[in-house]
Amino acid sequence: MNTQALYDLTPIVWLIVAGALLALGPLLWIWRRNASAGAARRLHALTVLTLFLTFDLTLFGAFTRLTDSGLGCPDWPGCYGNASPVGARHDIAAAQAAQPTGPVTHGKAWVEMIHRYGATGVGALIVALALATLVARRRQRLSLRVTRASEATMPLHETAPLSTVWPAVTVVWVCMQGAFGALTVTWKLYPAIVTLHLLGAIGLLAMLCVQAVRYQQIASGRTPTALGRALRIGLIATTALLVLQIALGGWVSTNYAVVACLQFPTCQDSWWPAMNFAQGFEIWRHLGMTSDGVPIEFAALTAIHYVHRLMAYVVFGAIGILAWRLNRIPALRPQGRWLAGLALLQLATGLGNVLLGWPLAAAVLHTGGAAALAVVLTWTLCESKPETAAAPARSDADLHPQPRVSNNGPDWEAA
Repeated sequence: MNTQALYDLTPIVWLIVAGALLALGPLLWIWRRNASAGAARRLHALTVLTLFLTFDLTLFGAFTRLTDSGLGCPDWPGCYGNASPVGARHDIAAAQAAQPTGPVTHGKAWVEMIHRYGATGVGALIVALALATLVARRRQRLSLRVTRASEATMPLHETAPLSTVWPAVTVVWVCMQGAFGALTVTWKLYPAIVTLHLLGAIGLLAMLCVQAVRYQQIASGRTPTALGRALRIGLIATTALLVLQIALGGWVSTNYAVVACLQFPTCQDSWWPAMNFAQGFEIWRHLGMTSDGVPIEFAALTAIHYVHRLMAYVVFGAIGILAWRLNRIPALRPQGRWLAGLALLQLATGLGNVLLGWPLAAAVLHTGGAAALAVVLTWTLCESKPETAAAPARSDADLHPQPRVSNNGPDWEAA
C-alpha cells in the first residue's frame, strides 16, 4: 500500500527561493521610493507594507479554510513532495478520481500552495525587516558617537533608539506560525491547532502594527496621547475581549458550527436551544469527534455557535462605548471612527453568515473585520499611554516664603 509521507522536506529550498523572490519586489520598491528618507521612515514604510501583505495572507488563509482547501496538498511543505501542484499533477489527479469532492483536487491544491508561497514571502519580509532594523540601529549608534565627539546636536526624534527586540520576536513568532501551519496539515485540521494558527496570525498583525507605529513616532517626533485611568483600562479590557471573541470565532469556523443556528436573534426557534457545552468545548480532540472517538452531537455545535453569538453582544457594546469615548479625543478620533465602522461591518457580515447560510464572501470579510479590529486596537494602545498624576499645585506661600521670627532672628521657610 502506497502511503504519503506527512513531512517531505525535499521542496523546501524551492519554497525558500520562491518566498525570497516574492519578497524581493516589495523590498526594492520600498527602498527605491524612500531612498532619501531617514532610517525610521524607511523602516516604517517596510513595516506597513509587510503588515498589509500579512493582512492579505490572513484573508487568504480564511479563504483556504472556508473552501476546504487546507488539505489540498496532504503533505508539508510541498505537494506530494513537489514544489508546486504542477509536479504533483498525477498524484492529485489520482486522488481526485478516487474522491471527486474530497479534500484533494487540482483547484484546492493550488489554493493551498499559493497560501504557502505567500506565507514564505511574508516570512522573508519579516526577516529582512529584522536585519534592516539591526543595521539601522548600529548606524544610529555610530552617528550618536560621532555627534557627541564633535559636540554637535541632533534633533531629539533622531536620537530615539530603534529597538531590535520587536523585530527579533516577530521572526520567532512567524517561525512558530509556520510550524502551526505544518501541524494544521499533518494533524488533519485538528480544531485546536487551526484555531491557534488563526490566533497566531492575529498576534503577528499586532506585532507588526506595534513596530509600524513606533517607527512613525520616531520619524515624526510624536509622543503617545495620555488617557485617563478608566479609559485606558477600558481600552485594554476591550482588546482582551476581542481576542477571546476571535478565539471563539475560530472555534466556530474550525468546527463548522455556523450552520448550527440559521436564525437571528433566536436559534432553532428558541432563545436557549439545546446545547452540549462539555462536548462543544472539549479542546483536544479530532474534527467532528470527541476525545473518546464518538461523533460530537449537534447540540455541541449549537453550544459553540451560541456562545460566540452571546459574546458578540458584549464585544459589540464594548467597542461601541470605546469608539464613542475615543471620538471625543482629537488625537485618537481616527481610531474611534475605524472601530465604529469595523464593528458595524462585523455585525453585518456576522448576520450575513447566519441568515444567508455562510456565504464565502461574508465569511472571509468576517475574519478580515476581526483582524482589522485587532490592528486598530493595537494602534490605539500604541498611540496612547496612562495619564500621569499631576504635580500638586504650589501655593502662594510656597512661592513667596515669609520670614519666621525666632529667638535668633528671622528664619526663612523653605520654598
